Amino acid sequence: MNDVTAARGSYRLDVIHPDPSQAHKMPYAPAIHIVGACDLMFISGATASTLYHHHPHRDEEHIHPHSIEDQTRNAMEAIKSILDEVGATWRDVVKVTKYLTDIRDGDGMHRTMRTYFGDWLPASTMICINQLSSPGARVELDMIVAVPPKKKAR
Repeated sequence: MNDVTAARGSYRLDVIHPDPSQAHKMPYAPAIHIVGACDLMFISGATASTLYHHHPHRDEEHIHPHSIEDQTRNAMEAIKSILDEVGATWRDVVKVTKYLTDIRDGDGMHRTMRTYFGDWLPASTMICINQLSSPGARVELDMIVAVPPKKKAR
């Protein structure tokens, strides 16, 4: 176990590193252990599209910027609106799943995500897939968040 923790009221998040001397090599934590009471929130996948859009999709609602940085920023802003709604922060995120249509976009995506997460590195999985829900979408992010009881959704 690493000595990095995030105290979040009635629970704490411990970063688990079997070999802490190697932690500097990783852009994520191998595991996050939730110690104590909290609620879990599962955030659906967010892309560069606006959070609220029609289903079935309307093409005009899914015109995405080309850069992976801009697409990642749009997805992170949609997720931030959800975190804000329940009073959670990026440090409450315990797991991120990242879907990319081009694995080479990983570095740009991670650089952009770091501007939100700072030094907090939640557990993470990155998957390369053929395509996302709308043409031109290059990244989709979903997250699991540990929300303390005092921060429950309204």
